[in-house]
Amino acid sequence: MKKNDEIILEITDITREGSGVGKYNDMVIFVPLTAIGDIARVKILKVKKSFCYGKAEEILTPSKDRITPDCDVFSKCGGCVYRHMAYSAECALKENQVYEVIKRIGKTDLKPNKIIGAEYTERYRNKAQFPISCDGKAGFYAFHSHRIIPCNNCLLQPEIFAAIVAVFEEWISDFGINIYDETAHTGLLRHIYIRLAEKTQEIMVTAVINGNSLPHSDQLVERLKNVCGSALKSVQLNINKTDTNVILGDKCKVLYGQEYITDILCGVRVRLSPLSFYQVNRTMAERLYEKAAEYAEPTNKTVLDLYCGAGTIGLSMAKRAKKIIGVEIVPEAVEDAKFNARLGSIQNAEFICADAADAAEKLAKSGISADVVIVDPPRKGCSEELIGTIAEKFSPERVVYVSCDPATLARDMEIFSHLGYTLKEYTPVDLFPRTAHVETVALLVQTVSSI
Repeated sequence: MKKNDEIILEITDITREGSGVGKYNDMVIFVPLTAIGDIARVKILKVKKSFCYGKAEEILTPSKDRITPDCDVFSKCGGCVYRHMAYSAECALKENQVYEVIKRIGKTDLKPNKIIGAEYTERYRNKAQFPISCDGKAGFYAFHSHRIIPCNNCLLQPEIFAAIVAVFEEWISDFGINIYDETAHTGLLRHIYIRLAEKTQEIMVTAVINGNSLPHSDQLVERLKNVCGSALKSVQLNINKTDTNVILGDKCKVLYGQEYITDILCGVRVRLSPLSFYQVNRTMAERLYEKAAEYAEPTNKTVLDLYCGAGTIGLSMAKRAKKIIGVEIVPEAVEDAKFNARLGSIQNAEFICADAADAAEKLAKSGISADVVIVDPPRKGCSEELIGTIAEKFSPERVVYVSCDPATLARDMEIFSHLGYTLKEYTPVDLFPRTAHVETVALLVQTVSSI
């Protein structure tokens, strides 16, 4: 196989990143934007020892699941990977991908519950962060690059986001606003960051800048008020002078309105600042948390909620639980969690600002016990140290693991299995339709006393 060769290839599988997979003369070929069942004429772009990357030049026989993409930048933007296939096929694919990872890494053949599919697949995101090109156009990064693809109306986002972006682009042009150059680390305006509280319809707009102030900000605020009306509750600056790819800095300044907006999730009022963690799909986050509560069975129990963020998972169970103890390392998120508890008149919840492993160790040493432990770690999963502390020091009846990466879930689940915990059941939940991401919530139960 050589670069620029053309072959006829049948797609028989899809990777977790969304690329089609086929075999040709025992060589594995990865082809983006294809679906299982497609027969395509494929041009080879890169050749490795045992696999190749290709591009579908022509779909000769389309898959039964193939549909016509409804987005002009689908093949260019680094967001969606499944807009060319029916949503039912996407759900089946994600459910099977989670199962295969759990089987291979977690060493169990237990099949998942049926995936909880999204109630709607468009306009579901409540947050967007737009980088800005040197010519003042907002968009999204192309896949695996920092090349900006202009996009003024993403189908995953509320329509008001497009109107807000248009305000920024016009304002940038009218006032000659200096755009940040990440290569030279010069310039001012880095990102446009928008949040929408879906239940209350409150809007927050944040300009991320490489500086301390934003020229002509009064004019920007007035234009945003004209477009958003009374829904606009907060306009802020986020100061990020670091020479990194991290989008947000640690400091915010209010230009207009409040420091936060408020949403309602699982009946709990939630304060959202620019730095707050919040699931981007509120409706499906409720389905996820409902499943987590079903697994936790929190009635009259002490629940330890690690990586709690703004406290949303634990607070959603607080009315049934005896006590909620939340742990989070981000100070702003802990303050949000405490405020959210006060906002909901929840008095049986406390929140600790600390690393999850350190806090769990200190709580165990102080004699605090937990009937249920919930973990919702970042993509890298839990440390082995934390898993050991949970199993050996707390020895809870149940561990509920909320995961954004089935591979690290499977790895951690296998570690738990050596400490007396067995995977009882797990459920994929599609919070991110049309993208490659899928959440999973798993229940591990104590089968023998941990050592």
